[in-house]
Amino acid sequence: MKWRIDNLEEINKVAADFLEYAGDRTIFALYGPMGVGKTTFVKAIGECMGIEDDVSSPTFAIVNEYGTKSGEPVYHFDFYRVNNISEALDFGYEEYFYGGSKCFIEWPEKIDELLPEHIVNCYFSENEDGSRELRVEME
Repeated sequence: MKWRIDNLEEINKVAADFLEYAGDRTIFALYGPMGVGKTTFVKAIGECMGIEDDVSSPTFAIVNEYGTKSGEPVYHFDFYRVNNISEALDFGYEEYFYGGSKCFIEWPEKIDELLPEHIVNCYFSENEDGSRELRVEME
């Protein structure tokens, strides 16, 4: 499945469509270069899910936890600064990835061997005209 995002005004619609398409899947691997809009997309997802917290990049904390209006946790990971798998092992990734809550993972290629099966792979790219493309593959 593919979506084109021409501007920020469209991102919430794409986020809502994405959530509907993903169904009950919980693990989302977000691939793409820095600045392509991965965190911005997670912010839009958060709005669609009723997250009232400020959604921001967890670059230094590795993981941010947000709560929806119904009280369910949503986890947002950024593994950009992780240099080896042991750093990911130290914070207990299994509890997050296998706990049944939605997890959005930026820079998943840094921890590829730890990713569970049946994830939603999300590939972000920037087009020449500045629009973004989101291509989604489900395992």
